[in-house]
Amino acid sequence: MKKTELMAPAGDFSTLIAGINAGADAIYFGLKDFNMRYAAKNFNLSDLKKINKICGKKVKKYLTLNTITYDNEIKRIEDIIKKVKGKVDAIICWDLAVVQLCKKYKIPFFISTQASVSNTYSAIFYKKFGAKRIVLARELNLKQIKDISKIIDTEVFIHGAMCVSISGRCFTSQFLFNKSANRGECLHPCRRSYTLTDEDNNQLKLENNRVMSAKDLCTLPFIEQLKKAGVKAFKIEGRNRDARYVDTVVRVYRKALDKKLSKKEIVESMKELDRVYNKGFSSGFYLGKPLPTDFSKIESSSAKEKKHFIGKVFHFFPKVKVAGIKLVSDLKLGDEIVVIGKTTGVVKTKVSRIESNNKSIQKAEKTQSIGIKVPSLVRKNDEVYVIKKRR
Repeated sequence: MKKTELMAPAGDFSTLIAGINAGADAIYFGLKDFNMRYAAKNFNLSDLKKINKICGKKVKKYLTLNTITYDNEIKRIEDIIKKVKGKVDAIICWDLAVVQLCKKYKIPFFISTQASVSNTYSAIFYKKFGAKRIVLARELNLKQIKDISKIIDTEVFIHGAMCVSISGRCFTSQFLFNKSANRGECLHPCRRSYTLTDEDNNQLKLENNRVMSAKDLCTLPFIEQLKKAGVKAFKIEGRNRDARYVDTVVRVYRKALDKKLSKKEIVESMKELDRVYNKGFSSGFYLGKPLPTDFSKIESSSAKEKKHFIGKVFHFFPKVKVAGIKLVSDLKLGDEIVVIGKTTGVVKTKVSRIESNNKSIQKAEKTQSIGIKVPSLVRKNDEVYVIKKRR
């Protein structure tokens, strides 16, 4: 069985580093324009040098240019493609104008899931056209994936948000807010609660009034079946998620790709995934068509935990591995904290000792400057969060 690549989402430098540190083989990211996650912080062309330095030779770099494209944008996109040549390993796209430009400048390209490739004939077409890989349509089951994977290298999503319109072709956000999903600007009105109202203004609240809010995809329980489908790359959705999410999800799937998990390990890993942002979990189309139970019953996140900002690092003492933190909220012994930074990525620890003015204390209050032990390097201005159970 060939080695499957694990791809992590990178919405900014903190998530990029978190994904790499957690074991990703590749990262995918967008620039400020022409990608399907416009709300993410994204990167500038000037960041490519730093991205390459961080990734080195071991971690692949894929740039997304996967929105629909208009005539007046072609020149700007061509400019981007010329400037990224030699600085990314491939471009993820589907608009044929972008594909043609990739071919013109001899940059490898992958066909985005926006193309909805769902059969062997389409796969053969794109292979002849020069595509190195296809990100398959979300609507496929395991057998269909296996058949297409015999023709060309394929990539599939294994975890993260799913669109009720599957590949982002919903126009609800466009109609309501003039924010197009096909331009990466979706405001996700599908996630809201809805009430039915008739012509006489009688209202009916549905049993589950999140009628368009799909649960998140989670393939961990059947990851061994997916491994056998011949897929080249497993992709984690989440360029709008934070570094803690990326760190947790990548670590879980890294472990699952490197070995066959026992039933107990799968149960424990599912608990880890449930600690970070999710809307409940679904198997998507992999094991058959989704059911009514695959729609979420919550409007925000059903994660068992949430992070609460408590302050910033003002100094790190490397010899003793102590972080100086200026608090804006209380902290006590036993609290679980996470430090997130654009160069640090993610550092997690449980508070075992708090020092203030060279004295050990049980609890620190907001406005205090304290010192706590951390397991690895953190940096000035890194953000510090305490992890709390959701009620």
